[in-house]
Amino acid sequence: MSDHITLRRGLDLKLKGATDSGAAPVAVKADKVALVPDDFPGFTPKVVAKPGEKVVAGQPLLVDKNNPAIAIVSPVDGTVGEVVRGERRKILRVTVDADPVQSSTAAAKAAPKDEQSIRQAMMEGGVWAMMRQLPYDIVPAADVKPRDIFVTAFDSAPLASPLIDRVASQTEAINAAIAALGRLTDGHIYIGVRNSADLAAVKGDRLVITEFEGPHPSGLASVQAAAIAPVNKGETVWLLDIETLARIGQVLTAGRADWSTIVALTGSEVETPSLLATTVGAEVAPLLKGRVADADHHQRIISGNVLTGVTVAADGFLRYPYRQITVIPEGDDVDEFMGWASMSPKKMSESRTFLSKLFGKKSFAPDARLNGGRRAMIMSGEYEKVMPMDIMPEHLVKAILARDIDRMEALGIYEVTPADFALCEYIDPSKLELQKIVRQGLDYLRKELS
Repeated sequence: MSDHITLRRGLDLKLKGATDSGAAPVAVKADKVALVPDDFPGFTPKVVAKPGEKVVAGQPLLVDKNNPAIAIVSPVDGTVGEVVRGERRKILRVTVDADPVQSSTAAAKAAPKDEQSIRQAMMEGGVWAMMRQLPYDIVPAADVKPRDIFVTAFDSAPLASPLIDRVASQTEAINAAIAALGRLTDGHIYIGVRNSADLAAVKGDRLVITEFEGPHPSGLASVQAAAIAPVNKGETVWLLDIETLARIGQVLTAGRADWSTIVALTGSEVETPSLLATTVGAEVAPLLKGRVADADHHQRIISGNVLTGVTVAADGFLRYPYRQITVIPEGDDVDEFMGWASMSPKKMSESRTFLSKLFGKKSFAPDARLNGGRRAMIMSGEYEKVMPMDIMPEHLVKAILARDIDRMEALGIYEVTPADFALCEYIDPSKLELQKIVRQGLDYLRKELS
């Protein structure tokens, strides 16, 4: 029997361009993949595979300078293409040219039994870097035992496809991962679901399945953690999704993870929203080819959803967590009467300022414009309407901007991630970059307290 939690606050954006979750994914071969260190906060990258070097899937491309056991691995068999660097030789990405034929087998390894060998296998197998730690929303420290582990089995973000469908055949791997992770914590492993029947075959001594009901961001593992057992100062918990949990099981039972993924190609600029079967870090261009509408206006390609995704170029690559691409109008070439103040019923807004509020379940095709300029922070009480956590988000943001560590701690910074503030950023009348502010606040806090 599972627990049940209903989250009242939040917001589901009604956007055009959703996929048919029942459709079979279309296979798109990845000829080139790339991994971006910026997708792994708390990971200080060091390149260990040189351009021109042959690599196999699961072989480390980057390791953490502070703990070389933690690796980011190649998702394919192939040849390292290039190491792209930016200012001060910062590593921007490492690319791999995939071999035409991929090996489907891994070197046989004994299944790890004790805590240390499980940790080592996860770090070397590349799945450790796919998890996140609270506090700070970073790749977990190598030597810290988490109080609890929180796994989300559904994605509530705009236009996201069901997570549970991706692991329908991975019950054995998931059970192996739950058993192994149970050795790494003295607490529980919580899995948040929409329907507990989806995981009827999943078992574990420390497992607790919790049903969540409510709008986005109910699918975020950090929000689920705050609803079940909030993180206090001095405590550490791990966050991950069900797909990563399955990959952990694959590493522990088969020697390496399956780095294939299903990408939901969504958004109002996509002619036929589709599910595409490809590889983690794949090039974006082959995924878009023939599927995005020809347009005489600018388009924005987002790796991820419209709230937390990263803008990429047409020749860019899939970014973590590698499961969605959204294409919407850019809006920088729009000549509109009255601009942001237009009363057009085509404008999407959560407030009652626009006529669109009267249209109920109508789907919209918004562009990427701010619809107003940035201004001084307005204490409007709007953030609380979409923040399901028991914190005061406006006051926390002000404490972060002031770099007031005592206030930040008192207001709950240890239990938040930047993604928790994505909806606040969307409805913010001050047009602040709240996710960026929270990220900077977490990094500052970690630096000052380390």
